Amino acid sequence: MANIWYPKFKEALLQNAVGVNLADGPTDIRVILVDLADYAYSAAHVMLSDVPAAARVSVTAPLTGRSVSDTGLFDADDSVFPAATGDVCEAMIIYLHTGTEATSRLLLYLDTSPGLPMTPTGVDLTLTWSASGIAQL
Repeated sequence: MANIWYPKFKEALLQNAVGVNLADGPTDIRVILVDLADYAYSAAHVMLSDVPAAARVSVTAPLTGRSVSDTGLFDADDSVFPAATGDVCEAMIIYLHTGTEATSRLLLYLDTSPGLPMTPTGVDLTLTWSASGIAQL
């Protein structure tokens, strides 16, 4: 697999059906670690509820310092997963956090990012995003 924007997010974005601001602002965008032994990417997945709870490793991390360039490059400050525990994670999902899994839209699936795989051991895990940004739309 490769890093990929969820197709249903791109469709909703182009139809102006998503109230999401990828640049820094009031939109709560988070990243979650994923165990691929319990999750397989699907282009049909739309919401966090489509990702089995067993696949979601430990805690989420908010994406702060987000930016979008005029070339469509999405970036953010490095992310910290506090006191992360759980299975080895081989992927991450960036999603719009609403507080409810059924309405938290999946944005981006990442399995070739720096720092993967990660092994949560109960200490803070810092994810250092690539110097060239997270992804381009």
